[in-house]
This record gives sequence, structure tokens and C-alpha cells, in this order.
Amino acid sequence: MSLGLSVSTYTSLHVALSLAGIVAGFAAVLGMLGARKPAGTTLLFLAATTATSVTGFCFPSSRIGIGHAVGVLSLAVLAPTIVALYGFRLAGPWRAIYAVGATAALYLNVLIGVIQAFAKSDELRELAPTPFAPAIVWTQLAVLALFIALGVLAVRRFHPYASAPVRIWLPRAPV
Repeated sequence: MSLGLSVSTYTSLHVALSLAGIVAGFAAVLGMLGARKPAGTTLLFLAATTATSVTGFCFPSSRIGIGHAVGVLSLAVLAPTIVALYGFRLAGPWRAIYAVGATAALYLNVLIGVIQAFAKSDELRELAPTPFAPAIVWTQLAVLALFIALGVLAVRRFHPYASAPVRIWLPRAPV
């Protein structure tokens, strides 16, 4: 049991959070490529991805595995990403920190998804019976290359406030 739920129910919850994070994450990253401001999908992405990472630690386990390591890394990436968006409102270098962090957090979620797909699917397990089989390695390299490209494009294209006029507050002179 995890958090009072059966392992099966808890796993379903964890997978649902992960899939919601992945779908919302792709929407958020594609939005960055179009220089759109973060919105509800970004909040869903960040919340679901954070929840996925946190819930991953609650599975019964007697050893630390790759999922734990990726969960710690994901939370370490999400912290400055969330601060960049909600704390610093994407000002200055925080825009690039957000773009890189959001893309990296999505990649880490997809990384675990690919590992789980090869581990749980009979068809994929036939292609890659061991964790370092060429099919898994090549798939992970292709996914990594895709996310590096998305990250570079996100940093270059994500300027959500470029068209907004700059307003500077100046105190009025006493009359």
C-alpha cells in the first residue's frame, strides 16, 4: 500500500499524473516555440510533473533505482523553473532558465516513460530484453536529440512579452 491506496490504484494515479504532465508539457513547450505566454497548460504541466516526481518516491522499494534518481533530478530542475515563472515572471535571464527547465523536466518525464514502455510492453521487450540493448539506447538517444533541439528552439523563440509595451513607473512631480 502507498498512501492508503493499493499498489495498483496508486500506480494508476501515478501514471495518470505522468501522462497529464507529458501532454500538458508538450503543449507548454510548443507554446514557447510560438512565443506564447504560459497559461493553464503550463500550470497543469508543472503541477502534474512535480506530483509525478513526488509520488514516484512513495512506491514500495528496497533499493534506490533509476526512477528515484530521475525523480530527484526532476525536482531539482523544476524548482528554478517554477521560481523563474512565478517568482521572477520570466524577467531577464529567468526566461531562458524557464525555457530550459521546462524542456528538461518534460524530457525527464518522457525518459521514464520510454524506460517503462520497454519494461512493460511485451513487443518492445522482445526488441530490447536488457536495459542497455541497442533498441533502448538508440531510442533514448533519439529522444534526447529531440529534446535538445526543442530546448534550443524554446530559448531562441520564447519571448512572451516582446510585443508588450514597456511601462516604467515614474513618480509624479508635486504640483
